[in-house]
Amino acid sequence: MNVLVVGGAGYIGSHCVRQLIAAGHRPVVLDNLVFGYRAAVAADVPFYSVNLGNESEVGKILKKEKIDLVMHFAAYAYVGESVTDPLKYYFNNVAATLHLLRCMMGCGVKKFVFSSTCATYGIPEKMPLVETMPQAPINPYGQTKLDIENALKSFAHAYGLSFAAFRYFNAAGAAEDGTIGECHNPETHLIPLVIDAAVGKRENVQVFGTDYPTPDGTCLRDYVHVDDLSRAHIAVFDKLDQPGTALFYNLGTGTPTSVLEVIHAVEKVTGKKVPYITGPRRAGDPPALYADSTKAKTELNWEPHFKTIEPIVASAWKWHSQNPDGFKK
Repeated sequence: MNVLVVGGAGYIGSHCVRQLIAAGHRPVVLDNLVFGYRAAVAADVPFYSVNLGNESEVGKILKKEKIDLVMHFAAYAYVGESVTDPLKYYFNNVAATLHLLRCMMGCGVKKFVFSSTCATYGIPEKMPLVETMPQAPINPYGQTKLDIENALKSFAHAYGLSFAAFRYFNAAGAAEDGTIGECHNPETHLIPLVIDAAVGKRENVQVFGTDYPTPDGTCLRDYVHVDDLSRAHIAVFDKLDQPGTALFYNLGTGTPTSVLEVIHAVEKVTGKKVPYITGPRRAGDPPALYADSTKAKTELNWEPHFKTIEPIVASAWKWHSQNPDGFKK
């Protein structure tokens, strides 16, 4: 299929582009490079530096490239910033996405794969999380993702849009060959922060809370490899042939890893000591978040290749050690 990957120069999008090629599809990338990197996308992949809300230009791309399906990875995703500047998040994550969807409907492109998030669940009452649990986001980032999920359900009913929304847990790792990986500015994800502390790029890494009701007192999270995420997105293609299909899937390993376990994994993989300091809990951090991905495994025959934290960290370390300054803009 001809697949438009919106946000295809970003972290997850760029890995998905490579997985699409490996699976025999033809990706086309649309990315305004606010957070993405042109160097993360192979030179022979069609690339358009266009804003998502520009319906005229997006429509031209859909028609010119004969797009069959759109994958959306172009959200702003800093939780803290969404609290201090919600307008930015509603314009990009909601308004611009609605422009894209209206453009798709007008061009007759009615297959959509959406990058959602476990943040739509808010602070859950029990673990592991399944797709039918209540969704009550506690920040604008999670709310904007839920807003689009709800819009997609309406569009499936009204216009025959077929879609799948994947609720990620903690995307992590890098391509196994080390050619592309995680590069954010600012960086907020734990594994690259811990690696930076290990190599002396930062003085230390801060552990927020050591008194949680978990085995070592630190928060538990579900780290899922970025290539495993990408493979799930492609596995759903065959499920979208029926107009009006609406699918939701959690994506995680189901095996939670604590903050201290991540630090120890980085120490083991790198052979370097990680300096860290402990502090009080951070407001809004649940003690544990991890997925029940049974639905994805059953319906999509999806199984994570990276089941534990060490190989995920090892792939990240390969990228970071070979690219200490990340991508060049």
